[in-house]
Amino acid sequence: MDSKIQRSPRRALPALAAALAAALTAAGCTGTPTASAPTARPPLADRAPSAAAPELRALYDQRIDWQSCGEPAEGGEPTVECATLKAPLDYEKPGGETIDVALTRVPAADQKHRLGALVLNPGGPGNSGTSMIQWGWKSYQGPLHDRYDLVGFDPRGAGRTTPVHCLDDRTRDEWTSTDDPGYDHGRVIADACQAKHAALLPHLGTRDTARDMDVLRSALGQRKLDFLGLSYGTYLGALYAEEFPERTGRLVLDGAVERSTDLMHLNGEQAVATEAEFTSFATDCATNDESCPFGTDPAAAPRRLAEFLDGLRARPLSTGDGRSLTAALAWGGVIGVLNDGSRSFERLREALAPAVTRGDADELMRLADNANGRDQDGRYDTAADAYAAIHCADAALAPSPADLRTALAALAAQAPLTSHHDTRLALLDPDCRPWPYRSPEKPHTVKAPGSAPILVVGSTGDPVTPYPWAQRMAAGFEHGVLLTRDGDGHTAWDKSGCVRSAVADYLVDGRMPAPGTRCASD
Repeated sequence: MDSKIQRSPRRALPALAAALAAALTAAGCTGTPTASAPTARPPLADRAPSAAAPELRALYDQRIDWQSCGEPAEGGEPTVECATLKAPLDYEKPGGETIDVALTRVPAADQKHRLGALVLNPGGPGNSGTSMIQWGWKSYQGPLHDRYDLVGFDPRGAGRTTPVHCLDDRTRDEWTSTDDPGYDHGRVIADACQAKHAALLPHLGTRDTARDMDVLRSALGQRKLDFLGLSYGTYLGALYAEEFPERTGRLVLDGAVERSTDLMHLNGEQAVATEAEFTSFATDCATNDESCPFGTDPAAAPRRLAEFLDGLRARPLSTGDGRSLTAALAWGGVIGVLNDGSRSFERLREALAPAVTRGDADELMRLADNANGRDQDGRYDTAADAYAAIHCADAALAPSPADLRTALAALAAQAPLTSHHDTRLALLDPDCRPWPYRSPEKPHTVKAPGSAPILVVGSTGDPVTPYPWAQRMAAGFEHGVLLTRDGDGHTAWDKSGCVRSAVADYLVDGRMPAPGTRCASD
């Protein structure tokens, strides 16, 4: 949910996805066709909606032309395959303009016992699913890779699927670093996106991407969709189940983004969870590190850290290359690293200590650049633009001034440290008020009656997608089951062998964990 654009780590992502999109492009998606084990393709009547227009049914019946992504694999590594999928730009006009949805696949290791394709999404919104598979498939070695083709795709607006690129690098530098954004900060990106992508913006919503995913399911030759969604990918999976309950196979949704309330209030809940992780880090530093740069008083350390970061508004630090580390950049870097929970504490201490004690901001700036998708040459990826465009395509009408004032007062009371820098931007993340397109989507509980059972995974200390979101999502589904990981950090898959086993049991063998099951962290 996946942050303020200047605090883009709250976009949430699981570790691999955002920084790798450029590498996928460099790898290319050309080469010779790859040989996968042939599978029986069910008739179109079993894969496509019977009431679909003929033009849409033709897209449901397309065949995917998988090609090797660059050089052949060596040393027993599986060949990574690339392709594109045709989908309508506008599902109300399926015979009109089409888009190319970028795909990546790693075939199942055990082709003899292959179950089909497992579609994965890494979150964001705006993160690359093709990069997730291209560079991160080893995270799913074991039962999932053995029995499933692992398939990733770039959602609309992200990666190589109709990429939204609104701000040039210089403007993005100014936009992410400013400590005084002003009321019209959101208008900068809104106007830039409108100027470059006016015809595309109304068609970037999550519901459209869920429809793309159904076309993908059919083109993969499957009657039902098996899916693992992380962070924002849980919202995508939930809308898929709502749109196509009869096509829902085994869905696992880890790090739930539950949209029964508006984005402003969700951002407020997220800020409270972020504050808890921020406090936990500073307290741990003061308790366990005699050289902690915020002192050795656990009760005072969180406030002292926040005061240092806020103090950069008046006294930014210079880096070795002549850039200025502002409060906005420093807060973004800190929160981005804390998304990984206590695993990140040592790394964050090592970045903060030189900045606090001797004004050396280089390492903290590197954390900020990583959070904002900026490389060493000053080039930005497009994830932040996609984040804003997709969120605003999903958002209902902007909050009234009275509702905003009430929410600001609540946030200042519940998250006084992390929201002090700019409470308004903490809630308007992104600020969709000036957005040129208003979505018909409304906050609601997704029930998905008639779907297969859906496994929702929540982590009690998740600073990005708070645990109550997982509880609400699982309770809202007509056939939802909640699996709980006790521990901090965003998402559970990479933090608990117990969770990985339970997820594999469901995806591979159809064995759902008992309601109320809890897992420890590794």
